[in-house]
Amino acid sequence: MKKLSRANASLSKEVLERKKAKKALQESEAKLREKAEQLERALQKLQETQAQLVHTEKLSALGELTAGIAHEINNPINFINANISYATNYVGDLLDLIELYGKYYANPGEEISEKIETIELDFLSEDLPKIMSSMKVGTDRICAIVASMRNFSRIDRDAMSLASIHEGIDSTLLILQHRLKGVGNNPAIQLIKEYGDLPQVECYAGQLNQVFMNIISNAIDVLRESSDPSVLKLQQRVPTIEISTELGEGDRAVIRISDNGPGMTEAVKSQIFNHFFTTKPAGKGTGLGLSISYQIVVEKHGGNLQCISVSGEGTQFVISLPIAQQPAATSRLLEMQEAV
Repeated sequence: MKKLSRANASLSKEVLERKKAKKALQESEAKLREKAEQLERALQKLQETQAQLVHTEKLSALGELTAGIAHEINNPINFINANISYATNYVGDLLDLIELYGKYYANPGEEISEKIETIELDFLSEDLPKIMSSMKVGTDRICAIVASMRNFSRIDRDAMSLASIHEGIDSTLLILQHRLKGVGNNPAIQLIKEYGDLPQVECYAGQLNQVFMNIISNAIDVLRESSDPSVLKLQQRVPTIEISTELGEGDRAVIRISDNGPGMTEAVKSQIFNHFFTTKPAGKGTGLGLSISYQIVVEKHGGNLQCISVSGEGTQFVISLPIAQQPAATSRLLEMQEAV
C-alpha cells in the first residue's frame, strides 16, 4: 500500500513537472513568436524607411538639378526675350521706311525691282512681324516654364517659409501641361480651376509641390487608362480634373483635387496611403507617392489628407493645411521628423 502511495506521489510529481515544463515551453514559444514578429515589423519599417530615404534623396537631387538647369537657362533666355522687343521695334521701323521709299520712289531701278521680286517683299513685309510676334510668344513661354521649374524645385531649408499655394499648383500644372494635351485618339484632359482667396501659407513649399505633383499625376494616369475614346463618345463624357481652393474653418487652407475617372473600391481606398501599395503594373509605380504625400501633409505640416472616392463616380483628394504653424505644434513636428 505504501509502495502504491509513493508511486502515485511520484507519478503526480512527474505529471506536475511535465505540465510546468510544457507551460514553460509554450511561454518560450510565445516569446519567440513575439520576438520574430517584432523583428519582422522592424525589418519592414527599415525597408520602408530605406525606400523613403532613397526616394527623398532622388527627389532632392532632381530638385537641385532642375534648379541648376533653370538657372542656366534663365539668363540667356531673359537676354533674348528682352532684345526681341527691341528687334520687333527695329523691324517695324525698317518696314515703315521701306514703305515710305515705295511711296516716294514708285519706279526704282531694274536691279532693285528684281531684288524686290526675288525676296517677295510684300510677303516678307507681312510675314516678318508675325515671325517676331511668334518668337516673343515662344520666349515668354520658355520664361514661364523656367519660372515654374524654379518655383517647383524650391529647396526647402530647415525652417518653413511663407509661400503661395496657387503658385505651387500652377507651377506643377505647367510642368504637367504636355500630359493634359490630346494625343492621337486620346482626348485632351479638361482642367477646371476655382481658386479662392488664400493668404500665403507657412510651409515647406518644395515638399507641397511634390504632393500636388503626385496627386495630379495619379489623376492623369487614371483618366488616361480609363479613357477609351469610343466609350467617352458614347457617354459624352470629357475626362476632367478640377482643382479648387478655399479658406476653411480654423484658419486652414483647403485644396481639393478631383477627377471624373472610375473611382476606387473600398478595398483599394483603404490601402492607398500604405507604403509600396500601387495598382499600377510592375515597373510603372513605386507605391510611395501617396504614402510620402501623406507624411508631408500630416507629419511635416500638421495637416490632413483625405481621399473621397466611390467606384464609378470619380475620386477627390482633400488637403487641409494650417495657414500658420503654432509654436508648440512646430516643436512637435520637428520632434517627429527627427524621430523618423
